[in-house]
Amino acid sequence: MTRLYSLVLCIAAVFLSACSAERAPVSSFVLLDGSKLSTEQLQGKVTLVNFWATSCTTCVAEMPEIVTTYNKYKGQGYETLAVAMSYDPPSYVVNFAQSRQLPFKVAIDNTGAAAHEWGKVQLTPTTFLLNKRGEIVKRYVGPPNFNELHQLIEQLLAQS
Repeated sequence: MTRLYSLVLCIAAVFLSACSAERAPVSSFVLLDGSKLSTEQLQGKVTLVNFWATSCTTCVAEMPEIVTTYNKYKGQGYETLAVAMSYDPPSYVVNFAQSRQLPFKVAIDNTGAAAHEWGKVQLTPTTFLLNKRGEIVKRYVGPPNFNELHQLIEQLLAQS
């Protein structure tokens, strides 16, 4: 009887954790080319949303790894969105993206609305990994461990 009870508790815990995944906020981003992107448009892809600033030395240091990660998985249903903080001068963001040839989508959060919607992000870098259903699977404050991040991305890409 105790074993059956333990099994039922385990199944319930798995069910509850699967059902309680936090959905990414509904947000709209203005990309550097002037186009708009919403979180709804990201559904169906595993997505990394990275809040960063050109004045953040950790953000600048991790950017090559974010580029490498994007290039590794982009053909498999993976997307990256780098969101520059509202205090970052737009000309700095454009210059950074162009000079580093960032291959993914870059947005500027001019009003700070996106940072607010995503949990009042203040510290950079703050990065969110979303599954294909648009749920937040992992939140990183500071640089992620990229080996662990790659393993998680591969698991999420394998899910239907």
